[in-house]
Amino acid sequence: MNAGEMKIVELAKNDAYPERLISRYSTPSYYDLSICRGIGFWKMELVLTPMEEVREKTFEDRLFEDHVEEPRVFAALVNNKQVGWIELGFHKWNNRMRVWEFLVEEEFRRRGIGTLLMKHATKIAKEKGARMLVLETQTCNVPEISFYLKFGFELVGFDATAYSNEDIEKKEVRLELGFRL
Repeated sequence: MNAGEMKIVELAKNDAYPERLISRYSTPSYYDLSICRGIGFWKMELVLTPMEEVREKTFEDRLFEDHVEEPRVFAALVNNKQVGWIELGFHKWNNRMRVWEFLVEEEFRRRGIGTLLMKHATKIAKEKGARMLVLETQTCNVPEISFYLKFGFELVGFDATAYSNEDIEKKEVRLELGFRL
């Protein structure tokens, strides 16, 4: 993408932006979580595993939700049109910056926009003095996990019952990924 066509701008709560961010992805695989407990040890393993059939997922979120501490939202503009968003919130208690929302419209993916937004988030987090940038994703969102790993994020935790008591069986375990600053 030509750098002259694109820029990152900060949005205020009263600025124009989509009422809902609708994210879609498809994945032919997932990270299968297995947990084994023995005498004096726990063993956890995530193994990339093919799905029985390609899974299509759609979900929606909103920017500037009340639960986000110190929200800062940035939009990627291409020819003055918003095509990507990242929302950050700073957690004072543990000095980490959380990525609450991150989305690039489907037709603009794989053009460097997500990387530019994530680099901008890293810059903002460093300016704030945060020690780490963290985010949540799911074991079934392999395209997003691949992007984050390529960027330098690492697994820092998981929650096997964040969404339901059957998250492992549903192949949708919450992963926490972190990028040390």
